[in-house]
Amino acid sequence: MLVLGIESSCDETGIALYDTDKGLIADTLYTQVELHAQYGGVVPELASRDHIRKLTPLILQTLEDAHISKDALDGIAYTAGPGLIGALLTGTSVARSLAYALDIPAIGVHHMEGHLLAPMLEDNKPEFPFICLLVSGGHTMIIRVDGIGQYKLLGETLDDAAGEAFDKTAKLLELGYPGGPNVSNLALKGESGRYIFPRPMVDRPGIDMSFSGLKTFTRNTWLKAVAEGDSSEQTKADICRAFELSVAETLTIKCKRALEQEGLNRIVVAGGVSANREIRAKLDQLMKKRRGESFYPRLEFCTDNGAMIAYAGAQRLLAGQCNDLNFAATPRWSLEDLPPIKVTLKE
Repeated sequence: MLVLGIESSCDETGIALYDTDKGLIADTLYTQVELHAQYGGVVPELASRDHIRKLTPLILQTLEDAHISKDALDGIAYTAGPGLIGALLTGTSVARSLAYALDIPAIGVHHMEGHLLAPMLEDNKPEFPFICLLVSGGHTMIIRVDGIGQYKLLGETLDDAAGEAFDKTAKLLELGYPGGPNVSNLALKGESGRYIFPRPMVDRPGIDMSFSGLKTFTRNTWLKAVAEGDSSEQTKADICRAFELSVAETLTIKCKRALEQEGLNRIVVAGGVSANREIRAKLDQLMKKRRGESFYPRLEFCTDNGAMIAYAGAQRLLAGQCNDLNFAATPRWSLEDLPPIKVTLKE
């Protein structure tokens, strides 16, 4: 089955072709980073307009580069939520229209399920069951995964997601947009131990998380340094280092609890923040100590992309699932509401 994947949930327009027999055939991504950088964050209306401009040309380009006719498509997968409603509707409209014109099935994919299954695009795939840390700009969740659509939420952030905390820290320190990678890069120059930040909620039982207080602690630390006349680049780097360590160690402690609670020894880390070096290093150390396994998508598939949507959609289309023309975009959508599928995964 040859499936066209369309991702348009936020500020990236992703198009991909996935064949359930041959694997990933083509992947094209356009990012709106430069468009939103001048505003210090994503402007929803501008994001929607840019998706409208880019979707059709990118689909045609991807098909042409792969030397595939649109008539060869067997199905279309598109991001139906969660995300920015205007951005979601652009991809939904194009996907539904094209599916109708070609008389082929289409399915709305849960954006976070796409991230969760992104490591399945790699040669070294995790086997079910496993624990998944989904960590992105808007979501931080720890989930038990027993199969596609078989998700049990074990813990989540009670306020800011880890990615939001990274972005707000970058804005506070005037590091520009996108914030997360800028904080991480500056942290490489930071001195460990100069500042010690708290590890939120690790002294309480359970797997839920909170990063709002850490953001406030970061702000107070910076304002104190400025008041003392120290607003140097090195001080910013030291604060970024302390902040990043706090997030990485907090996530690692919570993942360890989840693994122990569920009696599992495999962990998948996915979502935009899964590209963070420190988070990967801490979790790799944990799994090495436990003699377990850790799995990540390749770096280009950590951020939003069409490949993960094409893959997730292909598995559900292969199982006979699809949506009718009245299926609407869903800005808020629980993973636990997704129906399970009982099929053998196709590479």
